Amino acid sequence: MVASVLKPAEFEAVHQRLKQLPEPPEKARLRKDDWLGAVGVFLLVFLCTFPVVIPFIVMRNAGPALRVSNVIAIAMLFFTGYAFGRMTGRHPWLFGISMVILGSILVSVTMALGG
Repeated sequence: MVASVLKPAEFEAVHQRLKQLPEPPEKARLRKDDWLGAVGVFLLVFLCTFPVVIPFIVMRNAGPALRVSNVIAIAMLFFTGYAFGRMTGRHPWLFGISMVILGSILVSVTMALGG
């Protein structure tokens, strides 16, 4: 499709530039940037979910631990919405409260379904 809209001179120029590209390696290897990206994603996921798990580690009864975990998750949603509102130049409180409402709805639906 791209070749059909290119003029012959443009097509030849693109063809020559593509021929000048280095050959790809025979085997794909993970480089330092790949490993750093993987560690970054791991830390992001771990640090975002670990506070929600702490009540289950500390408390003996799962029922109250679940409610405390829900409160922690909703508080984290508020702070995330607040920070997003500040960074985008919008109303931080509005975004924070909107995230709390969204989180509360999701927790309510989960509880209604037996969670």
